[in-house]
Amino acid sequence: MTVTIYDVAREANVSMATVSRVVNGNQNVKPATRKKVLEVIERLEYRPNAVARGLASKKTTSVGVIIPDISNNLNAELARGIEDIATMYRYNIILANSDQNEEKELTLLDTMLGKQVDGIVMMSEEVTDTIQRAVEACPVPIVLAGSISSTEKVASVNIDYYNAAFEAVETLINNGHTRIAFVSGPLKYTVNGQHKLAAYKDALKKANIEIDDALIDAGDGSYDDGLESWANLSELQQPPTAIFVGNDELAIGLVHGIQDSGKNVPNDVEIISFENSKLARMVRPRLTSVVLPLYDIGAVAMRLLTKYMNKEEVEQQHVILPHRIEKRGSSK
Repeated sequence: MTVTIYDVAREANVSMATVSRVVNGNQNVKPATRKKVLEVIERLEYRPNAVARGLASKKTTSVGVIIPDISNNLNAELARGIEDIATMYRYNIILANSDQNEEKELTLLDTMLGKQVDGIVMMSEEVTDTIQRAVEACPVPIVLAGSISSTEKVASVNIDYYNAAFEAVETLINNGHTRIAFVSGPLKYTVNGQHKLAAYKDALKKANIEIDDALIDAGDGSYDDGLESWANLSELQQPPTAIFVGNDELAIGLVHGIQDSGKNVPNDVEIISFENSKLARMVRPRLTSVVLPLYDIGAVAMRLLTKYMNKEEVEQQHVILPHRIEKRGSSK
């Protein structure tokens, strides 16, 4: 038989309101009373009913988290940051994969609202106009984590992708390279097309280096795509001597392609990647990479969401975290 709050109150000889205060961490309970109630809760194995509590308080202490793919190492890191802060603030996580599919993202937003979540953290490679409208219309707070919105209406946590990419390309230029390629995932994604590519071109222009479209290769961003990219770049009359790469998996494909062709990284071709995932430390040579602090992005996004849900003062709606380049063996 399910143990109820009434059973705990009767056994501890206190009011149900007192039990509720203890369960919800309210400090206005005498230490001796709190100890007695907690002992009864443990003995009876009482588990508060989240749905009932939600009906009473109009809060479910649940947060929806929508990410493209939890099996992706980077997304897992982001989710961990969200979950750690959610636990700290006593929120439960409802996690869902969107597969980077617009229709599924819309369905998941409706599903989360149907579960009466108090707020949502969302990561998407591309916040389309349709998703943007849906997010703005949501009756609960939403924070974008590592995602760029086309408007300023939705709270977000990111790094300065443009400046990070500019610094990476400028590093290769300062190392003496003039044939620098840019290899990336889909350019339709805002971060790739409007930030990384734009920074790449601007850095070359600043150094008076001519932009060669043959050195720009955008695919699906996978390991196999990296292998194929090098196969294409190596056939150019003047192959690149350095490559700025959009993500670590893609960069590893390039490293292996370069090595398979008999060349050396970094002596023949220098590489700077973008992410600094665990993969960057596993390949040899280890990747020099722009650090994308996904754990921190997730943690800060969740903390920002708690402020909105608890109606705390929010000083900064769009948070930009610091970035750096982690130098390793793929560059000189």
